[in-house]
Amino acid sequence: MLNPTQQRPVRIGCYSAFWGDSAAAAVQLVQHEGANLDYLVADYLAEITMGILAARRKRRMMQGKEGRGVDFINEFLTLVLRRILPDIAKNGTKVITNAGALDPVGCKQAIEKLLKKMDITGIKVAAVIGDDVLTDKETATLGSFKEIHSFSAISAVNHHLDADRLPNLDEPIVSLNAYLGCKGVAAALDAGAHIVVTGRVVDSALVVGPLMHEYQWSPQQPNFYDLLASASLAGHIIECGCQSTGGNFTDWRLAANSPYGGYANMGYPIIEFDRNGDFIVTKPEKTGGLVTPATVSEQMVYEILDPALYLLPDVILDMRLVKLSQIGHNRVLVQGAKGSQPTPWLKCSGIFIDGWKLSGELLIGGFEAKQKAIAVGEAIIQRVRGMYKELGIDDFRNVNIEPLGAEVLYGPNASANHQAREIVLRLTAHHDDPKALGLFAMEMIPSATCMAPGITGSGTGRPKSIPNLVHFPCLLPKNEVRTGVVVGDGATQWVEWDAWDLHESFGKPVFVPTIPDVNLDAAGPLVKTKLINVAYGRSGDKGDVCNVGIIARDPKFLPFIKRSLQEKVVADYMKHLCKGTVTRFELPGSNALNFVLTRSLGGGGLSSLIIDRQGKTFAQLLLSGLDVEVPAQMVPADAKL
Repeated sequence: MLNPTQQRPVRIGCYSAFWGDSAAAAVQLVQHEGANLDYLVADYLAEITMGILAARRKRRMMQGKEGRGVDFINEFLTLVLRRILPDIAKNGTKVITNAGALDPVGCKQAIEKLLKKMDITGIKVAAVIGDDVLTDKETATLGSFKEIHSFSAISAVNHHLDADRLPNLDEPIVSLNAYLGCKGVAAALDAGAHIVVTGRVVDSALVVGPLMHEYQWSPQQPNFYDLLASASLAGHIIECGCQSTGGNFTDWRLAANSPYGGYANMGYPIIEFDRNGDFIVTKPEKTGGLVTPATVSEQMVYEILDPALYLLPDVILDMRLVKLSQIGHNRVLVQGAKGSQPTPWLKCSGIFIDGWKLSGELLIGGFEAKQKAIAVGEAIIQRVRGMYKELGIDDFRNVNIEPLGAEVLYGPNASANHQAREIVLRLTAHHDDPKALGLFAMEMIPSATCMAPGITGSGTGRPKSIPNLVHFPCLLPKNEVRTGVVVGDGATQWVEWDAWDLHESFGKPVFVPTIPDVNLDAAGPLVKTKLINVAYGRSGDKGDVCNVGIIARDPKFLPFIKRSLQEKVVADYMKHLCKGTVTRFELPGSNALNFVLTRSLGGGGLSSLIIDRQGKTFAQLLLSGLDVEVPAQMVPADAKL
């Protein structure tokens, strides 16, 4: 007999995109949706988050305080779960989250204590473990593994191609966590769990696990991998919270001024997943934001690499032919995801420490603010270098001067006539000795009296040095990583990989027709217009790699966008930021292009010295800076200059 949710679409809401998302979001979804919400999921873990937690644990251990810290997301309990437990217990909504971070079992035990304290019974809690691949290693180094490989952002087969740097085999690493798949979550739910906490799993597993449990998918089904692919896409679309409901949307005024409060009351995303693999993206009624093919497609292209080979632990997702259709107010139907057998490898997220870094800011106002800021920054660096030489201290490993407010992100593409009268001077440095950086911090403040006029402090006091954490991705064979599930008071159950997951059988994606070229004879004379007039955009990071997804506002614009936005055009425009390669991929189903820029974030979100360490502005740089040639009659009436 079918479960109730197998007779109707499974409804899953996501309230958290990262550690620090709105604490009110979970309450919104629970109170607005009530018993109509089958699952509530939350993503807390980014690469930066894992680095912060790993560094905090390392610092605690160095201070002899091992075992006294909290290595999970404690705010999940204090700010969220405590408030919604009575409602979810009443409604039967189940909760899936990666808030377990570095200690899923500790998080599980803390939840059980909270349940007891609140006198709530009948709620079974589970933890998914196994992602910490250093647990059984004598030394925390890559040399302790039999087999390990680099990870390429532009090739699913040749992982030596343009890969991020790995630490040396004997270099100590702070943490190394595998991106587990959905089977641990599904097994916990099969065993009767109501709340499941995990450590590092692939973000979409928080959604794929419940769907696998509800529909009891098996490899014997002819469309098994297509179902997993669609479920993975659903998880990808809602994993970043409001980014699919109008947050970060190119046409921001539509979201900011939307009914029911706009930005101040943004609605968090909900998917309604049908057993055939189609799903609808929506949000609670009477909340701000909007759900359209444009908002959903922006999130779909966020932080992806090759859209034909989106590598996940359970499936390879091909999103090139995905179609998005508006079927109602704030309701978008998503169809067309295709899947194939996964690779025998698991991607891992690692952290090591490479020296120390420090960042400080000064506000400089008045005429020629940019020029004054650069002069002050260079003088401070030169002054400190002189002190280092006198004291016998090694030079900086690296320094960076950024006059924020002077279009520094645009580099040589900045407006020639832009004359800001207030600038935030941001100075960042990397050194092997934190005491040397302390001297650097001290010498920033005297500039207010001995250098340019109009300098005032940032208000944050003297900056302090912090460990320079470096993130690195790598690949481990699946047969070296086991997934464990602890449910209630039971013993650990180990979930084995399926045999077909361990075979080297993945290959090239199926052929998909490319986006057609422009017929210049039929198009007539072309004129230039800004990219933002004909396209939406969204960008994000993968280590030291940034992707920029560009979506045509209308399919008629797509061939012209493809013609104008060649790889070389993007590479030349972004050469002040991108030190690697630019590769363009096509998504004809959603009228989109995806550009992957390697070595473009100064080493990645944890270690980079630049202000935009995660590439969040890259799409805006292209939208506002590049031109597209289109027929004159196609230029929108409200086109921006």
